Amino acid sequence: MGAVDQATTGSHLERYDEALARDPMSAFGLVREWMRTDWRALFAELRERRPVFVTPAFTVVTRFADVTEVLSREEVFSVRIFGPRLDAALGGPFMLGRDATPTNWRDKGLMRVMLDPRDTAGARELAGRIADELLDAALPYGRVDAVQALFRPVALGVSAGYFGFPGPDQQTLSRWTRAIVTDGFANFLGDPEIQAASIRAGAEMIDYLRGRLAEHRAALRAGLDLPDDIFTRLARTTLPSEIGLDDERILINMAGLPLGFVESGPGAMVEAVEQLLLRPQVLAEAVKAAADPDPGRFDRYVWEALRFNPFFKLLPRLCERDYVLAAGTPRSTLIPAGTVVLAAPASAMFDADVVTAPHEFRLDRPGHHQLFFGYGHHACLGVHPARAVVCEAVRRLLLRPGVRLLPPPEGRIARSQGIFPDRFLLGLGADGQEG
Repeated sequence: MGAVDQATTGSHLERYDEALARDPMSAFGLVREWMRTDWRALFAELRERRPVFVTPAFTVVTRFADVTEVLSREEVFSVRIFGPRLDAALGGPFMLGRDATPTNWRDKGLMRVMLDPRDTAGARELAGRIADELLDAALPYGRVDAVQALFRPVALGVSAGYFGFPGPDQQTLSRWTRAIVTDGFANFLGDPEIQAASIRAGAEMIDYLRGRLAEHRAALRAGLDLPDDIFTRLARTTLPSEIGLDDERILINMAGLPLGFVESGPGAMVEAVEQLLLRPQVLAEAVKAAADPDPGRFDRYVWEALRFNPFFKLLPRLCERDYVLAAGTPRSTLIPAGTVVLAAPASAMFDADVVTAPHEFRLDRPGHHQLFFGYGHHACLGVHPARAVVCEAVRRLLLRPGVRLLPPPEGRIARSQGIFPDRFLLGLGADGQEG
């Protein structure tokens, strides 16, 4: 998607309605394709003309107030649409797939204690150090794959150094996270091969963590020093058995950390960098801010850039009972029980009823208008370190001279499942020439 926002054309809904009258499956295919390739123009048209977009397969919610209503009513709009797949992969209930249950509240409380906001500075320093080492290695070649040679290794390094979850090796951990997250969040048609790969990856992951926990417990009994990472904190935790936080719960919650970051973190980094590089004047300002000792001056460039192409554009929910959305407004719509609802944060962050001058690149936007980390019951638990890591990896890249987009097709972002970035080749070097 380019830097300039696309205006409403009025064509999407007419084409959809015509296709729906002929063949509902072709209409469904049109919407899926637009979601991948023309989402900004589609959402602009929907916000204006059909803000609660009802289709035979799902309902898309596009206005800010309605998106936050969906995401904050977990007793109505549940995560049961993907929760069972995550449970199957991890071999037990995972809090991300639970709504307002004792498991959810208990495990969420535990992990909030573990993911201490005071860790933010250390996580940021770790991410920056890893990024600099990778960029030093790439510099002689005059280019860098921002996904495989920078942002993904940064995320995997944070998993190792901060979460305490290195995996047998980075390649294996990367394979595990991709397989499980693909099934949980991108396997819309329920491909059995994708589901089987997720279950295999989850079983391997939990077995690995079980062995690692046994090693940590043995080291603690022997009085050995262990690093102060999240895994060590969990291994040290002793709670009354009646609370129900046994070792299996520790393992499943530990597995959730890289699942929540190794895909989404690099995804956010890639999208933010592309949007900044598409705006030369903004980029020059951001590079200047990157050199400032106050990280807050630079970080706001990342979040405003990401608003123009957020990694997670849709958050799926399942309507558990008949519910009137946007009651009392002209948008009021009955959502029948069993409806798949796609809340669209990517659209909500361009809603002019809430977001001032949404098509302008502005740095003064309030934090509560940013929906990158979800909203309500399932807002990201690791938001504090995650924000720091994402911004610091981008900052270290932009501090290098000559960072630039390469012409397509070489410089185009390559994705799997239409979602996960797999390759993004950038030019690197002061002379502007590739080696």
